[in-house]
Amino acid sequence: MRAQATEFLRALRRHRESGASGASGASGASGGAGAPGGGTGAGASAPGRAAPPADDVDAVRALRRAARRISGTLHTFQPLLDASWAEEMRPELAWLSGTLALEHAYASRLERLLQALHRLSGSAAFPAPRPVGRAAATVPAGVPAPARPASPDRGSLTVGAAKAGALLDRQLTLARTRAHSTALQALGSSRFHAVADKVALLASEVPLRATGRPDRGPAPATSASGPGTAPFDLRPLAAAAEERLTDAVTALPLVAAGSPYNAQALVHGLSPDPAPHPQDAPWHQVRLLLRLHRYALEALAGADTGDTGDTEAAVDVRLLAAGEALDRHRDASEAAAAAAQAARTPRIAPATAYALGVLHADQRHEVEAARYAFQHSWRKEPIRLP
Repeated sequence: MRAQATEFLRALRRHRESGASGASGASGASGGAGAPGGGTGAGASAPGRAAPPADDVDAVRALRRAARRISGTLHTFQPLLDASWAEEMRPELAWLSGTLALEHAYASRLERLLQALHRLSGSAAFPAPRPVGRAAATVPAGVPAPARPASPDRGSLTVGAAKAGALLDRQLTLARTRAHSTALQALGSSRFHAVADKVALLASEVPLRATGRPDRGPAPATSASGPGTAPFDLRPLAAAAEERLTDAVTALPLVAAGSPYNAQALVHGLSPDPAPHPQDAPWHQVRLLLRLHRYALEALAGADTGDTGDTEAAVDVRLLAAGEALDRHRDASEAAAAAAQAARTPRIAPATAYALGVLHADQRHEVEAARYAFQHSWRKEPIRLP
C-alpha cells in the first residue's frame, strides 16, 4: 500500500507538471493535488481543444491505476486496518478511479466500434477511429483511416455503415466530452484534494487497527523470517480472496463458454430493453474478483521489500491470461451495448439499423470468444513466471 501510495503521488506530480506546461493558465492545487489543466482521458479532448500531452495521459493512467490498486488492497485487507479510515477511504478511491476511467472508456469504445465497422463493411466512408493513448499526442484527430475495398456481398452493410459510424461518433464523442469535463472538475475539487492528502499520509504510515503494533513503520505482513514474527498475517485474507474468486468461477457456465456460438446472447441485446445483458454480470464480477486476487498475491510477494517491480514477476501466468480474456469480454460487451443503444435511436434509416445490428452481433461474438479464452486459460495448470 505504501508503494502504491508513493506511485499515486509520483503520478500526481507528473500530472501537475505536464498540465502546467501543456495548458496556459494552469495553476497548482493546494495540498500537492496538482492542476487539472491537462486532459484527463486517454488522449481525448473536447472539440476545439488541443490534444493533451502524452506525459499527461500517462500520468493520469498511472494515477488511476494506483488509486484502483490501493482501493483493491483496502477491500481485501480491511480487517487489519483502522475500520473508520478504511471505510472512508475506499469509496473515495473508487470514485476517483471510476471518474478518471470514463473518458478513456468512451474513446476506446468508439475506436473499437469504428474499427469493427471498417472490418465488416470494408468502407472508410464513416468517421475514422480517433487515436487513443500516446498516439493521440502525435496523430491529428480526424485523419481518415486507409480505405479498404468493399466486397460485393457487403453492399447492404456498406450502405448503412457510414451513417451508423457517424451516429456512434456523435453519441460516444458527446459522452467522452462530458466525461472529460467531469474529470477536470474532479481533479480540481476539494474532494480530490482531501483524497490526495490522505494518500500522502498513507505513503509514510499505514493506519493499522488499534490492536496492531505501536510503531509507525510500514504495514506488517507475512514475514520471510518465519511464521509468527509479524503482528499480522496476510495469508488468511489473501486465501479468502482466492476462495471468493474460485466460488464465482465455479458458478459460471464454463460448459456453455466452451461452445463457439451462443445464440441466446443475441436475444437480449436486440430487444427494446436497455438494461445490461443478463449473461454478462457474473463475468464482470469474476473479473473484479480476479483483480482483487492478483492484488492480494502482489501484496504477499512484495510485503517484505515493497518493490512493486518484483511483485509482477510473482503473478501466475494463468491469471494474467485469464485477466486479459475478461478485459476483452468487458470491452466487447460494453461495445455491443453501445451499438444496441444506438440502434434504438428513433427514426434512423433501416440500413443504419441493419449495420448497427450486424455490429452488435459481431461484438457479442467477441464476447463469446473471450469467454472461451477465459475458460481455456483457467483450466490450465498454474504456471509461475521465472
